[in-house]
Amino acid sequence: MPANHHAPELVAPLSLQVGENPLWHPEAATLYFIDILGGTVHAYIPATESYQLVCKTHITGGFTIQEDGSLLLFQDGRLSLMSLNGSLREVASGLLPNNKRFNDVIADPEGRVYAGAMEGGSGRLYRFDTDGTVTEIFDGFGIPNGMGFTPDLTGMYFTDSVPHKIYYFDYDRKTGDLTNRRVFTEIPADQGVPDGMSIDAEGYIWTALWHGSRVKRFAPDGSLDQEVFLPAVQTASVTFGGPDLTDMYVSTSASAAADSLRPPGLDPNGFRGGGIYRVRMEGIKGRPAFRSRLRFP
Repeated sequence: MPANHHAPELVAPLSLQVGENPLWHPEAATLYFIDILGGTVHAYIPATESYQLVCKTHITGGFTIQEDGSLLLFQDGRLSLMSLNGSLREVASGLLPNNKRFNDVIADPEGRVYAGAMEGGSGRLYRFDTDGTVTEIFDGFGIPNGMGFTPDLTGMYFTDSVPHKIYYFDYDRKTGDLTNRRVFTEIPADQGVPDGMSIDAEGYIWTALWHGSRVKRFAPDGSLDQEVFLPAVQTASVTFGGPDLTDMYVSTSASAAADSLRPPGLDPNGFRGGGIYRVRMEGIKGRPAFRSRLRFP
């Protein structure tokens, strides 16, 4: 397999309990990311090689960038808008049963948002339409996780971590409907648990493997193209950033909260992680994230 990347660099040496949802903000030239359990939003600024805590809030599973550049946080049954200076405004609440939370989220090209939710033993997938309508479109998942769209916008990938499967749906851009679910790939149990995802400019699928110390790149036909290994065991999510989107950023996690998912035989004393790594790619670049356009009073 080709090794068209430089060695991973630890650019934000933090101790995030569950470091997730790294997302590049082009206007701010900043990588934003969260600590789910810590309820914090952080920023890494490549131009100054610095990182900072932006705000502390409720448990937050994921976020999108709104059309106006603010961040839309999907939290413990509530939504909040965060300006880039860290000020918060709660815009919705009571969206999930008590003590449940959102997990990974993604905006589509029309400004809708698909949001996974962890609700006891039944993970669900919701669609937030731009007019404020919220629709539960699927249930029965273990842990709904990383999502991504094909470059031609006819398909969407969706991760369910518990069965180690990445699914593929037919996606209708006009209606937002997801249909004809089938298995795209299944990760062997001894290689880790599929978590966060990113789709690059060629339409290849990158998935971070929790308890796998790596990120895998799959071709659209499901064949494995390459792997990027990291020094942290709990690789949680992956995205592309930088001015030309040729830097891959990988978030990692320090918490033992998901040890029940650890593959058999894995050394429980390995370095879990907790920081943000950058991998400079050669000949591979990402795609800009779509912006959410949800409207609130």
